[in-house]
Amino acid sequence: MKHTHGPNFGRKVDGCGRCDELAAGAEPVRWNGSARRDEEERRIAEIRAHDCRTSGCGPVCTFGDW
Repeated sequence: MKHTHGPNFGRKVDGCGRCDELAAGAEPVRWNGSARRDEEERRIAEIRAHDCRTSGCGPVCTFGDW
């Protein structure tokens, strides 16, 4: 469930479903960046494993470019 209000700097708001869940003991969301780090590691591994000869790249390889 999402909060029904804007940022409130850790204070609970009466009538907000998520605040009620937190007051009842639900775990707060933790943002530790692990998903982003895992995605970056996967992309780096893909780029390192790329072989221009088998892929038939031209003189300038653009593999992994966005």
